[in-house]
Amino acid sequence: MLIDPDAQIALFERHKRALLNVLPYGLLGLSLLVTIAAHASHHLLLTAGLTVVAAGWLLFTATLHPRWLERPLTLTIFFAGMIGIAAALVLSSGWYGIFAWSGYVFSALALTDLRARAAGVAATALVVGTAQHGGVPSGSVGSWVSWSTIVLANFVVAGGMIWAASLDDLRHNRRDSALEEITEVNRRLEASLDENAALHRQLVAQAREAGVIDERQRMAREIHDTLAQGLTGIITQLAAASQAREDLAEREHHLAAAAELARESLREARRSVAAMTPEALLDSKLPDALRDVAARWSELHHVPAHVTSNGVAQPLRPEIEVALLRTAQEALANIAKHARASRVGVTLSYIGDVVRLDVRDDGIGFVPELADGVAGERGGFGLTAMRQRAVELGGRIEIESEIGGGTAVCASIPAIAMVDQGSAGDALAPALQDGVTPGTPSFA
Repeated sequence: MLIDPDAQIALFERHKRALLNVLPYGLLGLSLLVTIAAHASHHLLLTAGLTVVAAGWLLFTATLHPRWLERPLTLTIFFAGMIGIAAALVLSSGWYGIFAWSGYVFSALALTDLRARAAGVAATALVVGTAQHGGVPSGSVGSWVSWSTIVLANFVVAGGMIWAASLDDLRHNRRDSALEEITEVNRRLEASLDENAALHRQLVAQAREAGVIDERQRMAREIHDTLAQGLTGIITQLAAASQAREDLAEREHHLAAAAELARESLREARRSVAAMTPEALLDSKLPDALRDVAARWSELHHVPAHVTSNGVAQPLRPEIEVALLRTAQEALANIAKHARASRVGVTLSYIGDVVRLDVRDDGIGFVPELADGVAGERGGFGLTAMRQRAVELGGRIEIESEIGGGTAVCASIPAIAMVDQGSAGDALAPALQDGVTPGTPSFA
């Protein structure tokens, strides 16, 4: 059973206070009772008076002003006073050696400095040894030897116990210090991780904002260079037609020119929308769009292409679906140009927070390390474009191939769910698609 270190410390502090506040009074009272019962004092009133003085000294210092024991000077004065009163009581009655044992308690629990503890144990051993000897030694050598032996034995036994306790306290203090350092390091590490996560979120948000700004700038250029100029031309032609009321032929000419400019502007608007969202994704989910693209590719090149989807499909941000669809189209185009494959497999996998696209073929293969270097000479594999598209979205492209062993292209991109809010392209697409004739080419 594990015990909380904080609970252990609190329990020790309660026991320490109990020993310092209760035990000395108990030992003092016991010494008085035994002295009275044994008739061990010839001056009982003096002994009782000294007992009251000892109790008052304890009460005024250790009990009523416990913080005095936390200051080295006041603690030294208190301890010296208590040992002095205990020595006077021991000279009055040897049974007060019981009370003198309180000096060991205060030496172990109140004194913190090692030299102060040794001095406290030595002073207490003198008083306790004198009580055990039956009083101060007489003039004989034997009396002094026996008294010295008893005092030394008290000092060795009590000092050894307190020394062992001091070493244990030192180990505990070092362990607590190490734990505090580890806790502080962990706290700083968690703070650093939180700060890094916040910075990462901020960078992602800034990157997305920059992407939005770039897209807005692109759309602004598109509108300025196509739609705005077309509308300006239409207005100009209509104004000219209104002025040519008398000349019917010229009026018809201007109206026809305005109609042609309107049709051209409509085509430009459709092209701009298609540039934001591939035609295959306008009305289909990504798995269905991949199947449609693979089916058209297979019908065109007479190579079977099998598409599978693993995991639970989820709507992703448009730029992710566009990147994966473009990667599949580029990979299929490369297979048609270079692979001489007899079959192709396309797999879309939703794996936790990652969406993965695998395009495999059984063609002649190539050396991936040399692909970028020879791309220009062979007409281009498009590998650099695929990598850039994936890296911009926090993903990566992996290519495995060997001569005669086919090729596998893997695109892994973080699966960021689509926010349920319409984009400008989504809003414009239905309106601009009205009247579109089948087979209108896509310029995306």
